[in-house]
Amino acid sequence: MEEEAPSFDDHAFAPMVSLEMNVAMFKSRWQFCDRITEYLSDILGQGHSDPARYSNFLSVAANELIELAFRSTGELGRIRFSLYRSAAFNRLRIAFPGEEASGRKHTSARSGEYLPVPDTECGYLVMKSDGTVLLSDLATIFRAAIRIEKDGGQGIQIIADFPSAEDFR
Repeated sequence: MEEEAPSFDDHAFAPMVSLEMNVAMFKSRWQFCDRITEYLSDILGQGHSDPARYSNFLSVAANELIELAFRSTGELGRIRFSLYRSAAFNRLRIAFPGEEASGRKHTSARSGEYLPVPDTECGYLVMKSDGTVLLSDLATIFRAAIRIEKDGGQGIQIIADFPSAEDFR
């Protein structure tokens, strides 16, 4: 039986690191996606018997989510990348400004629950024209729970919970 991540409430998680920057600065160079991914993945690898292997494996997923944020946000505001750890999961949370959520819906990558899709480019990145969620493959490969939701009035959050076990198959 596959273990489910705790709810998306951060109370079960201990904060590890948070990085915040101006969105215009973040979007000024595509390479920031790779640099931020490398930094966060190295931190996620800490405490594992093979930190480089765990970091490398999760950097693929983290990079996809960071690039999703890169494509999905405008030029104004701040973007925040945060890592949390619980006994069984590592959480990556990316919060950034976005447009008001519209009435369109998509399913989360894992739970099948319906969530709003922002009125930004994020909608086409998250859904194919037939309504298929693009993040579901990523969630399956990494045994992760991935969710995109509104963050307050006009913000977007990408939340991903990855199992901390090292036995990826």
